Amino acid sequence: MKFKASFTDDGISLLDKRFLPAMDKVGRVCHVYLTPTHAMLLHNLLGSTGPDGDGPQCVAQFAKDLLFREYSVSSRDANRVAFSVDVALLQRALRSALAVHTQWPAAGDAPAAIQVKLVNKQTAGSRSAAPFLTFETKGARSAVVQDVPISKPLSRSDVARLQAALDAAQELPETLVQVPDLPQLQNLVDRLKNIGDLLTVTVTQYGDLHLQVSTSLVTVGSEFKRLRILGVRANAPAVYQNVSATTRMEMAVERGEALSVQVSMKHLVKSLQCHLAKPDCTFYGIAPNGACLTVIFQYFIPGTRLTDKSISFYCRLPVLDPGTS
Repeated sequence: MKFKASFTDDGISLLDKRFLPAMDKVGRVCHVYLTPTHAMLLHNLLGSTGPDGDGPQCVAQFAKDLLFREYSVSSRDANRVAFSVDVALLQRALRSALAVHTQWPAAGDAPAAIQVKLVNKQTAGSRSAAPFLTFETKGARSAVVQDVPISKPLSRSDVARLQAALDAAQELPETLVQVPDLPQLQNLVDRLKNIGDLLTVTVTQYGDLHLQVSTSLVTVGSEFKRLRILGVRANAPAVYQNVSATTRMEMAVERGEALSVQVSMKHLVKSLQCHLAKPDCTFYGIAPNGACLTVIFQYFIPGTRLTDKSISFYCRLPVLDPGTS
């Protein structure tokens, strides 16, 4: 199998300043998945990929032309290649390459593109070759070649499992509500996590998002009302406005116009770190039958309000309760 590519300036900036810092907060190790049309960073689609244990699934998918000027990937498995890598090491290599790349070029010269390729090489003290992701860049005064150790590329069966997990994750919740202020939600969760380890999340077809933590001594929650809705919606009954938030939540679930699940506070905190990737919009929804809590991050084409289809970024949090509907 082979992989070789040259980064675009926008692509390497996206990874360095936004997506790698976000992915590093979700987990230390991730899968890199390369296909003829897309490059992806994946957390936990095959279970734990490192010492972080089970956690939220996280998918960052990019059209190849967004990240790369030149792009070539080949293998006997439909030209698909996947491997795991330490996110911090990957980001460190990118930043070192950028530091050289941004040196002022010699008169009349343009800086060479940062190249990346998959190689097998034998290191000092090793008896056999090992796989690396190698970055090469040239500046006006220096050139740098950096080798980032990676896992052995995934087998055909594991790549098939990875693709199947991606395909299964494409199913959207019937109702999504937009959280207008992600940092505000993060501040709220930071306070709630001091109360308990489990969080009940409810999404209604009226555009409401409920977060609630309960212990044997206290129940604390917060409600976001009249949020923007994508998908199935309903009109709230008249009595809905005259009862408590907890009662409203229970009524909506009983009427089949809401879903409620319980998730790990730790998992939700990790998913909220994805705000480091600076999405333009964030939507929350619960998959059919309460299968998972889904968080979708939307990006716009710069200067417009049109969805940038070259970027797909979302998280799926496992539920600790089968959910009610």
